[in-house]
Amino acid sequence: MNTAESARLAWFKSSYSGNEGGECLEVAAAPGTIHVRDSKDPARAQLAFQCSEWAAFVDFAAGLRRATRG
Repeated sequence: MNTAESARLAWFKSSYSGNEGGECLEVAAAPGTIHVRDSKDPARAQLAFQCSEWAAFVDFAAGLRRATRG
């Protein structure tokens, strides 16, 4: 994805991310694809996942979160 295409996406940072410049990701949804980038350096390479792959990751991560809260 080039810079112009990336600029047209609506990027969202996690509500768990602070403003301290830590390890934050931004996510943007496009038809059939979820894009992920480093919020500290958005011009660098991005990852793209099919929606089903992203949904599986979110389900997995949510399960880990529930398990650690006990």
